[in-house]
Amino acid sequence: MIVSFQDFIRHRPAWSTLMLWYLRAMALLLLGGGVIHWARIVGFVPWRGQWFWDMPVEWQAATIFFGVLDLVAAIGLWLAVSWGTVMWLFRALCQVTMHTAFADIYGRRPYEISFYLATILIYLVLLYLMERENRAQ
Repeated sequence: MIVSFQDFIRHRPAWSTLMLWYLRAMALLLLGGGVIHWARIVGFVPWRGQWFWDMPVEWQAATIFFGVLDLVAAIGLWLAVSWGTVMWLFRALCQVTMHTAFADIYGRRPYEISFYLATILIYLVLLYLMERENRAQ
């Protein structure tokens, strides 16, 4: 029975299992994001008070781009295949680039940038721990 944090660390699942849980959690977030993008595209919900057809072309392109990429990356992450991770990393870095290099068009969002960078950092730490555990076996 786990009653303390040290017990949890001693009896934790393998790092590969924790990595799978993490990838699937990211997949659920991307699935939700993709559904929200498509709800905007088909006209169920507005974004910041604007319907899709009233948005500037740059925003329409970004909405379609992330609507497709989110769902593709979500499927790949849920299946834990390498291309899913690549698509997710590409998506996260596109979002960071969009809100830094093109902040005059898409706006600056420091919290969103921090979130994406933190999720990538967590992924890299889990990847390192998983590889270290696999080499030790």
